[in-house]
Amino acid sequence: MSEQKTVKFIITRQDSPEDQPYQEEFTVPYRKNMNVISALMEIRRNPQNTEGKETTPVFWEMGCLEEVCGACSMVINGKPRQACTALIDQLEQPIKLEPMNTFPVVRDLTVDRSRMFDSLKKVKAWIPIDGTYDLGPGPRMAESKRQWAYELSKCMTCGVCLEACPNVNSSSNFIGPAPLSQVRLFNSHPTGEFHKAERMETIMGDGGLANCGNSQNCVQSCPKGIPLTTSIAALNREATLQSFKNFFGSDYNN
Repeated sequence: MSEQKTVKFIITRQDSPEDQPYQEEFTVPYRKNMNVISALMEIRRNPQNTEGKETTPVFWEMGCLEEVCGACSMVINGKPRQACTALIDQLEQPIKLEPMNTFPVVRDLTVDRSRMFDSLKKVKAWIPIDGTYDLGPGPRMAESKRQWAYELSKCMTCGVCLEACPNVNSSSNFIGPAPLSQVRLFNSHPTGEFHKAERMETIMGDGGLANCGNSQNCVQSCPKGIPLTTSIAALNREATLQSFKNFFGSDYNN
């Protein structure tokens, strides 16, 4: 009887935010069509490292398991991506799993993405409706405008683009590609446009557009293929117009 095929993992672990990271190796039985998440679930079922020692189960986040929620973001073989769509057969072994280092580590492969969510709050990435009365049917958008707005709406706040961006780090307060793209999305909405100037003023300040180094890593790493650099370029044009408006006053007509 032939020996069962196995998959080797080298996982960067950290017991708490204050502890130092360390690496631990695991071997799991191979199954056809398995992904990184199914391998992590196997390790959780039998938390024993390659030395045969019992250890604590690896801690990670997951949700939809179909690349929609963005919860299972991690660095796999040096590349930030979603663990649910990372197929074992397409990965070089040993498979190295690390937490995204742009965000503070909570435990093992789980990070605190508050930085990104706080940036979304900062730029008011929503349509402000108080809900006190029925507004009736929503405003219609031209089909051509709706199509590209839909592409921007695919963002699942996974944080992969921020991890890939060299300008998002502990020494910078750059809000990153995802929040900037959401500014373009909500500024294009017929109702969201009412707060366009306020959003533009925010991203024209510290931590906004000027902090983008145009490395274009974000658009290459985005799991949804969102045209992030196109959005940033469009916002730079809008920022120029907003600067003219600020200089000449509210009567300036673009």
